[in-house]
Amino acid sequence: MRVLEAGDWGMLIPEEWQAEQDEDAIVIGDRDGVGCIEVSELHKESGDFGTEDLQQFEPDASQWEACRKGSFEGIYRALIEDGAAIREWYLYAGALLLYVTYSCELDNQGLDDAAVDEILDTLRMAAE
Repeated sequence: MRVLEAGDWGMLIPEEWQAEQDEDAIVIGDRDGVGCIEVSELHKESGDFGTEDLQQFEPDASQWEACRKGSFEGIYRALIEDGAAIREWYLYAGALLLYVTYSCELDNQGLDDAAVDEILDTLRMAAE
């Protein structure tokens, strides 16, 4: 596993996965090209994020379930859209909110789920 540091947060990624900075997000993919993780971040100007703040991004919480990934907590859902299997997370710690998606072709649904969960379980704030 390698350390991926992204300013205020970081995670571990397996050797066979690579990360690059895109315009608005960090894109993490494995060498076999099955799917990719995208992480974008938002910083709150004052105070810390909480569950109630997530309603401004996703007002219909009925499709989401509470989750914890590393030192972040938030909400998660999985869906099928336009022939793609998509997993989404809104994860927060302190004044930082991460919007994380994993997407792949529908034929590859589930292939990387365990690896993606393992990667996201290593999420930490940089100060930890």
